[in-house]
Amino acid sequence: MSKNLCWKAILALPILLSFTLGGATLLTSAREQVAQRHGTISGTYLAQHSASTVNPQRVYNRVWEIIKDEYYDQEYNHQDWDRWKKRYEGKLKTLDDSHKAIETMLASLGDRYTRFLDRDAFDDEKAQIDARLCGVGIQIGMDKSQRIIVIAPIDDTPASHAGVLPGDEIAEVDGKSTKGMSVDEAAKIIKGPKNTEVELTLVRKTEKVKLKMVRDEIHIHSIPTAKMLDSEVGYIRLTSFISHDANKEMQQALSNLSNAKGIILDLRDNPGGLLTNAIEISNMFLDSRSNIVSTVDKDGYKTPAMSDGKPVTHQALIVLINKGSASASEIASGALKDNGRATLIGQKSFGKGLVQGITRLEDGSGVNYTIARYLTPSDTDIHNKGIAPDVVVDLSSKDYEEGKGPWWLDPDGPSAVRKPEDMKDLQLKKAVDVLHQQLQDKKVALGKAQGANNPSSLRN
Repeated sequence: MSKNLCWKAILALPILLSFTLGGATLLTSAREQVAQRHGTISGTYLAQHSASTVNPQRVYNRVWEIIKDEYYDQEYNHQDWDRWKKRYEGKLKTLDDSHKAIETMLASLGDRYTRFLDRDAFDDEKAQIDARLCGVGIQIGMDKSQRIIVIAPIDDTPASHAGVLPGDEIAEVDGKSTKGMSVDEAAKIIKGPKNTEVELTLVRKTEKVKLKMVRDEIHIHSIPTAKMLDSEVGYIRLTSFISHDANKEMQQALSNLSNAKGIILDLRDNPGGLLTNAIEISNMFLDSRSNIVSTVDKDGYKTPAMSDGKPVTHQALIVLINKGSASASEIASGALKDNGRATLIGQKSFGKGLVQGITRLEDGSGVNYTIARYLTPSDTDIHNKGIAPDVVVDLSSKDYEEGKGPWWLDPDGPSAVRKPEDMKDLQLKKAVDVLHQQLQDKKVALGKAQGANNPSSLRN
């Protein structure tokens, strides 16, 4: 991929963490499980403890217990897990000591998806699941000159109300220069608590503009684009399965595109999210009661998740995937492919066949840990292998540089704006062509069937 495409879209938030979560499920304490059964809370229990009352050794021990009881590989990467139980006893004086010890312990598992999250990282992760964060509502990236650039303000947010425009350079945040900052670093100082003020110094062409904004709660959309590409083809881009609102957004998008004869579901560069979302969204497309995915836990027990046979749509379906489509994206892609419901187009997917649990610790930090692996409906383990598309459309570095890659990756950087209907995107164009051919083939087959049922009409 061209170096010019290294920028990434965020919402005044450190880079999305869902690439480590794909296919994640929320695990809770026994106390929370009781509360959930009675419908009193959802998500993770947010324990209210001040740092001064939290015992660092207890935090470490809790993580050791979680891995001992729930980690999917009960050989613990070919080691005796008990050796970690007393390793730091009497040595953990501060929470920072505890966190470093936890990171060391988890690293011994050799599992990139099992990791410790400090409080900020855990809160960011939870904000994504809740589909809300506090900031000003802008997507930012870095251009070829290493400047922080506004890709676009989000509608009806402090940034859009203040007059922030696509292409504005963010030169300063509260008087602090962004020169030399990464996108993540700039995002971290732009976001902040609700009702607090932030001032952005923008460079617009040659003019400097200072805009003060009051941070507010920003809704994170899982589907930023859902539109008709032509008179027959509807297009939906699902960027993540992380938000609890992803299912509602998909139902709304399908409702809005109900007049389309076929749908293109774009899962390219979708890093995954919640397992439940992958199951529920797949269920919207499956015509009969079918296996969507099977999970295999630490004891080897295989549990299938079945569709209910009551789809939201019967429209023809194409799914776009690439090497950035991971985990929950692969669960949905695998379900729709193996059940013969969709044609997959693009490139082989990432290959993440593991499911993570998420637990918050008493000091506000947290841990993600692998609790199962999953199999597609054909009992295929795609971990480190990926899912192969039915129609391969590979892209070269030259294709990216010429703007023929995914339409949102503009070679001129975040200041330029492209649309899916420009059809410069080679993979999307192929999907449109294949879908049109499928619709035409269906029309011809239907005509022949009607003719066979009414032979007298053929004599006229």
